[in-house]
Amino acid sequence: LRIDPQRYYLRLLNASAFKEGRPLSARQWSRQYGLVAAINASMYQADFRSSVSLMRTKAHINNPRLKKKDMSILAFDRKNADVPLVKLIDRECDDFNDWKKKYSTLVQSIRMISCTGQNVWTQQPQKWSTAAIGIDNRQRVLFIHVGSPYSTHDVINFLMQLPINITRAMYVEGGPQAQLYINSGKH
Repeated sequence: LRIDPQRYYLRLLNASAFKEGRPLSARQWSRQYGLVAAINASMYQADFRSSVSLMRTKAHINNPRLKKKDMSILAFDRKNADVPLVKLIDRECDDFNDWKKKYSTLVQSIRMISCTGQNVWTQQPQKWSTAAIGIDNRQRVLFIHVGSPYSTHDVINFLMQLPINITRAMYVEGGPQAQLYINSGKH
């Protein structure tokens, strides 16, 4: 799903932000909050409520910890108009200490495609479905779901070969928990 942030805004929802909040499927989040689409925001710890790394909005902090090895951070809800509406920060190329001051919502996860356009995932024998978030060369957001089991390295190679002009991407979930829901009219 390609999203133009000029026409649609991103919103981070998670169970820990609500009193009595419970984990919901992407479909349930969409229906309950009137969303056009929903995808996993990040991988979660065993409690299914706490992100494994940094996740915050201006109103709620799910996890305050920046994980050293996870190099991608999705940033949106900008604080002023002189920065992109959405940025996928790559901590090897971008100064995170500078960029984090410019956005209210930050979600950290594992980098898939670096700022130099490289597949940074080592080939592994494990295969599973994948949910990912990317950015294309026009700064549009890509919600990506691959339901068939492939290694993450192979998924990245597939994405880079498609005519979608993907420039950066981060992994948000794998296996049966990986979800993407789109509500478009009757579909």
